[in-house]
Amino acid sequence: MNTYIALFRGINVGGKNTLKMKDLVSLMEALGAKNVQTYIQSGNAIFQSLKEHTQLSEQISLAIQQHYGFAPNVLVLDQAEFEKAMAENPFPEGMSNPRSLHLGFLARPPGQPKLEELDRLKSESEQYHLTDRVFYLYAPEGIGRSKLAANSERLLGVPMTDRNWNTVMKILQLIESKEKQ
Repeated sequence: MNTYIALFRGINVGGKNTLKMKDLVSLMEALGAKNVQTYIQSGNAIFQSLKEHTQLSEQISLAIQQHYGFAPNVLVLDQAEFEKAMAENPFPEGMSNPRSLHLGFLARPPGQPKLEELDRLKSESEQYHLTDRVFYLYAPEGIGRSKLAANSERLLGVPMTDRNWNTVMKILQLIESKEKQ
């Protein structure tokens, strides 16, 4: 069985698109997922499945739409992809302030990202790095007022879901605890 990470975008935010995590677990189990475990209400699930992960994103989103009336963006990564994204973090200095380091997981490689515009929006303290599947952002002053953070998905031209380093580390811990079971 393969271990996967499902990253949901746009659930349980601002009282919209409400989905209880216990209901998400039941829904995923109905789709054949095993050992489903969630982390925080904003939508992170670790699970195992025999299915290919490229099919799972669409299946999960469609099932949520059928049962709850909205279709969130769901990005499913296999364990190797997730761990590679962590290992390739180009900003180790951000790990000491984990809320300032963000990994934007991309639905697909960006075709024509607008890098010049990203550079113009970047504050002096911010740094970013783009790979085919991850937009790394180190924002030591926080992302709440960051123009770069607010506009990065639009300028990259692909759906993205963002997690800070704290969340990424917690997901990794959950994966590792599953391996010990």
